Amino acid sequence: MQHKPDAIQHSPILPGATLGLLGGGQLGRYFVIAARTAGYEVWVLDPDPYAPAAHFASRHLCAAYDDPDALKELGNHCAAVTTEFENTPASAMAQLADHYDCAVRPSAQAVSIAQDRIREKQFFQLCDLPVGHYSVIRSPADIPAALSSLSFPAIIKTARFGYDGKGQVRVANSEEALTVLQNNLDLIPCVIEQQLDLATEISVVLGRSESGEIQCFPVSENQHKDGILDISILPARVNHQIAEQAREMAKIVAHKLDYVGVMAVEFFLLKDGNILLNEMAPRPHNSGHATIDAGTCSQFEQQVRLVCGFAPESPAPVPAAVMVNILGDSWGEDGVSPAWEYLLSNPQTRLHLYGKREPRKGRKMGHFTVLGTDQNQVIGVALSLRAALQGH
Repeated sequence: MQHKPDAIQHSPILPGATLGLLGGGQLGRYFVIAARTAGYEVWVLDPDPYAPAAHFASRHLCAAYDDPDALKELGNHCAAVTTEFENTPASAMAQLADHYDCAVRPSAQAVSIAQDRIREKQFFQLCDLPVGHYSVIRSPADIPAALSSLSFPAIIKTARFGYDGKGQVRVANSEEALTVLQNNLDLIPCVIEQQLDLATEISVVLGRSESGEIQCFPVSENQHKDGILDISILPARVNHQIAEQAREMAKIVAHKLDYVGVMAVEFFLLKDGNILLNEMAPRPHNSGHATIDAGTCSQFEQQVRLVCGFAPESPAPVPAAVMVNILGDSWGEDGVSPAWEYLLSNPQTRLHLYGKREPRKGRKMGHFTVLGTDQNQVIGVALSLRAALQGH
């Protein structure tokens, strides 16, 4: 893909200017809120007429992400354009960068690498960063060699458009993997990752400026359920050396990409103490949601700063915070809402709902964050509230 490098240092974009956003989900919703709070106008491009970010946008372009007329509108009216999810067509971002006088942050190249698991893993290896053992299947002809090179159990992950557990299948042995792949050719191209002996999963959300300055948020400890993030604990319950190693590895990724904006890098921490890269997200991240309520600067305020050409703010330490995702599963079969009173009656808790119209199983409808100074107490409150919410 050819694209215009963002080599020229742009002048800072000041309040009153219009920013463009590709994607209108919950991450975009908080970007729009942060940007409008700081005095910017925001135009959102999303094909969903009920996109959560559109509720707060100055203008909603309800069209496909690669719609030529919609991109022309963004390119001609926006000082800068960013994205809120990695499945935005990189070609659309490249078109904006190539043909219009607007800054595109992050670059199309960075997004194109992040949205393809094969390219992503190869990029990590080019950075001389460790990843778990995996095989690549680009066509059915690659299946026998790929399966013979792995130990099982393993996880099949489609190369593109997989998130929140979608496009992933766990397999116990090579025979099961062969059956899954032969019966689900739409999974190909894909990677097969050897299952690891995990202690936990952690992530680093960072912001990098056009000049290369980086600031990291506290490392997050993440627990998943059915492939979807369930709970994030800030700061992660890992020793200082592990946390610092994760931050340094994430910085290498950001520098190698010449990244501008907020990004997340996810890691596997093994029981033997080794740390491996899992994947990256060229945008704010679910595991960074606690920064909305904890600390001095949220990941979305940071994103606004960086998209507009300012230096990243140095986030303050977070004493203790736990973020819990609220999925559509928490609604009753008859559509009855969860028992919000359990959350709202607790003074340590902050509730965030994303304005999505239809609760569905596995769909992120919102989250709540519990704050405090004693980490064990905060975790206990969060788990208790989660149980009460789910058992309504």
